[in-house]
Order: sequence, then structure tokens, then C-alpha cells
Amino acid sequence: MIQQRPVICKGASVCVVVAAFNAERTIARALRSALAEPEVCEVILVDDLSCDGTIAAAQACDDGSGRLRLLRQSSNQGPAAARNRALDESKAPNIAILDADDMILPGRFAALLAEEGWDAVADNIAFLREDVFADQIPNLVRGVPGRTTLSLAAFVDGNVSRRGRPRGEMGFIKPMIRRAFLERHGLRYDETLRLGEDYALYARMLAKGAHFTLLRDCGYLALERAGSLSGSHRTVDLATLLASDRNLLEMPELVRSDRAIIQRHADHIAGKLHHRQMLDIRKQKGRAAAALAAAAKPAGLASLVATVIHDKLGKRHVSASQGEVRYLFA
Repeated sequence: MIQQRPVICKGASVCVVVAAFNAERTIARALRSALAEPEVCEVILVDDLSCDGTIAAAQACDDGSGRLRLLRQSSNQGPAAARNRALDESKAPNIAILDADDMILPGRFAALLAEEGWDAVADNIAFLREDVFADQIPNLVRGVPGRTTLSLAAFVDGNVSRRGRPRGEMGFIKPMIRRAFLERHGLRYDETLRLGEDYALYARMLAKGAHFTLLRDCGYLALERAGSLSGSHRTVDLATLLASDRNLLEMPELVRSDRAIIQRHADHIAGKLHHRQMLDIRKQKGRAAAALAAAAKPAGLASLVATVIHDKLGKRHVSASQGEVRYLFA
């Protein structure tokens, strides 16, 4: 059977960037969903030195249009460095990020490009368990009208976990971004981060005055593997994210109200870091040593207790929603 080349829109302007590490099982689905969009002029996969068959699986997705480019890092450097490399390689005016285990829904970029006056534009995300998503796709709600302009305060606040919400998720949004805005303000992904690199970039864009349009319609599907939501992070990753927040607080563009909400987010991350440090001490030296370490920092006890309680409630919430379609925002 001869594979026909897709019909590409005249003036296709979107580069889809995919950072991948050991994504052999999911990468074909992600790449094919991007290549199916006629507004896409190139798809750049940056393999972060995978030790499985990610590259071979990606090569099998080549549709003959010349749009798929495969790059390989010389060492494992994390998703931020992989995305920056793709940004350097691409010349497309619009950049869209796609995670290697997710997929783009048909018509997504046509809807995003129909909007005007944005520096970044994002739509709703549907979260589905990977083992049931094929059955649930027909049930996805598409074509929902409505849009809003995302503020820095709303974005940062949307990344702070609360009861009834398993974790702060606004950082999961996958916007299409104007390259010109990034270049004008000298913005790139922070390569010191292996956690929250998207959050850090979007927050800095908003602090620099980016017009960020948020659509209620759903065009992106995030697939969650059963049992993959551990909610735990490396201590060093949390410490680096906290340092990023503190650097963000130094930006002169911030108004007082934005600074207060960023401080709230920093305090939230500090609580998680303190919890992680106590777990490390308990693992290395035992419960008694961890208790003594916690008692030595009484100012952090309330935050530590709140983090433990939230983690327990969050796990309960996730297990109750398995198999259902969940959207990033209503």
C-alpha cells in the first residue's frame, strides 16, 4: 500500500516540539497526531539519550512530507534542554509543545490559529487513563465556546494544590507560543529544572506582559498510565524549582499582588521540599532522626503536616476518578 502524503496548509506555521526519553511505546501515537495537522510545518523530536527503541519507533512515523526531524542529545539533560535545542533548530513562527506520551486532537491548530492578538494561546486538556482512552475518545466534549485572558496571578495560583484538586495543574497547559515574543524578551526554558520547567517559562512570559489566551475548547489529550501518579519528586528537583520561584520574585516587572501569589507558590514548594527532606532522613537514619529534624524547624511543621494530609487526600481523589474523562478546567 502506498502511503499518501498529507495535504499541508499553504503557509503552515507551527513547529511541534517533542522531547522524549524512553518513549518507544508511545512516541508513534504522539508524532502521528502532530503530523496529521495540516497547519504543522515541522515536527522536531529531540531524543534525550533514550536506551530503548524510541528513535526507531519515531523513524517509522515519517509520512514522506519532509516535516519530521529527529535529533539526539549527546547526554541526558532533561526536557528543558531538549526543548531549547528544538527551538534553536526551528525557524517556525509558532511553537507548540507535545509530550511524548500525549496526543493532539484533530483540528487543534486550526482553532488556535483562528484566534487573534495572542503571544501564547492554549486550549483545554482532557486527561484519560491510557488503558481506556480509545473507548473514551468518542465521549470527549469538543467545540466548547468561550475564551479568557490568563493573568500571571491566575496562572500561578492555579499551580497551588488545594483540597478536592489532586495537585495544582495549570502548569500542564500546552500553549502555542509566538517565537517572536520569546526572542524579544530573551526567554528560554530553564535547563537547571527537571520539574516545573513549563511553569517557570510561562510565568516569566506573563511577567513580561505576554497576552495569554485560554480557550475552553479541548484540543489536547494527556494520557495517564495506571499507577504512574506517585506524586513524589526528587529532593534536588524541588529545591531547584524553589530557587526558580525565588528568582522569579526578583523580577522588577512584578506588581505587589503578583508577588504575593508567587510567594504563596514558593511556600507551597518549600513545604513539599521539607516533606521530601524528612522522608530522605527517615530512609537514611530512621524515624527518630526524621522526627528530631522536623522538630528542629518548628516554623515548617504546619506546612509539613498540610503536605502529608494533602498527599493522602490527593491519592484518594485520583483512585476515585480512574477511567473517567477529566478536563484541566471546567
